Amino acid sequence: MQLVALAIALVACVTDIRTRRIPNVLTFGGALAGLVFHVVTDGMHGLVIGSTGWIVGIVVFFLPFALGGLGAGDVKLLGALGAWLGPKDIVWVALYTGIAGGIAALGVALARGYLSQALRNLHLLLMHWRLVGVRPLHEVSLAGSSGPRLAYAVPILCGLLATYWLE
Repeated sequence: MQLVALAIALVACVTDIRTRRIPNVLTFGGALAGLVFHVVTDGMHGLVIGSTGWIVGIVVFFLPFALGGLGAGDVKLLGALGAWLGPKDIVWVALYTGIAGGIAALGVALARGYLSQALRNLHLLLMHWRLVGVRPLHEVSLAGSSGPRLAYAVPILCGLLATYWLE
């Protein structure tokens, strides 16, 4: 089970780094395979665990996606991993992913000379949220920003590995 989730995350990393996309066949296929695995190995209880893990994975990343900070493939990838790992473990994966993503974003910003602009963008976003509520701000979203992009499947893989290591 853990090896399959790891394989899904590794393939997602390769495709995300190369194309900045995570294919639906990987995310939906991975999620479906996880659900089938759980049904075969644990019946209806397994279906509940896999389905709940998938839903939790989607829900955890939905707000950053809706605000323009993540791509849909990242959300679907976390959902697919949740279908394999269940709700408890996918919450840990998401937490460790956030930490790894923050560290990676800081590293990319430093390496590309973008740190001061990133901090200005963060300030702008927080002020926007303070004034108009938590809503997308096109200028700092994935679609509207010209800043460096981070293949977020890599921090997701790091979050998965941290979850396995700290289990």
